[in-house]
Amino acid sequence: MSEKLRVTNLVKTFGTNNVLKGINLTVNENEVVVIIGPSGSGKSTLLRALNRLEEPTSGSIVIDNVDIASKGVDIDTVRENIGMVFQHFNLFSNLSVGENIMLAPVELKKETKEQASAQAKKLLKTVGLEAKFDATVQSLSGGQQQRVAIARALAMNPDIMLFDEPTSALDPEMVGDVLAVMKDLAKKGMTMIVVTHEMGFAKEVADRVVFVDDGQILEQGTPDQLFEHPKNERLQDFLNKILNV
Repeated sequence: MSEKLRVTNLVKTFGTNNVLKGINLTVNENEVVVIIGPSGSGKSTLLRALNRLEEPTSGSIVIDNVDIASKGVDIDTVRENIGMVFQHFNLFSNLSVGENIMLAPVELKKETKEQASAQAKKLLKTVGLEAKFDATVQSLSGGQQQRVAIARALAMNPDIMLFDEPTSALDPEMVGDVLAVMKDLAKKGMTMIVVTHEMGFAKEVADRVVFVDDGQILEQGTPDQLFEHPKNERLQDFLNKILNV
């Protein structure tokens, strides 16, 4: 397996608060890595640092042999290859569904509107929303908006997809549709790093599960290793609470 991403000694400090305390993590091409842990453990900060939405205090983040944490890197160009899906959908309400998906390819990749429109329709079919191209954002449910957000991220043909708790703002009955799209992406070989509280998704889809607490990786391994045979006491306690064992 070829290495896609390597995080070395990543530290993030907010004032006197040390949120990430020397994170070391590698992710291989086509691997699905799911990050779990309690609220406030640094999971989302870690994910946001991977495309420098959070500026690292120190450490390196090497993607395709480029340290994106180093000075002088054109982070906008780097971000074109990293798709990000947020907890809240961040769609532009003044644009139609199709226009939301077409925006970045036209503006950043200089695609023609015809090219971008054809791709947007194809991606909407991928996420099960082919009939919504001309719909307004406001007319969609939360689950549909999140699927549009995934299609929008895919429109840039990213090498890596980052998901920051993509189902946590959704009503329970809408979660399944979004997870189904993510499972389909994983089957197609997309390199994915997912922060989630959906343990069923982690068990079924992850190649590797990473447990983060208090700004540190305390344990990582296959879903079977982490969920069935956890070694770390803090992880055992976390799973007991979250899985009601």
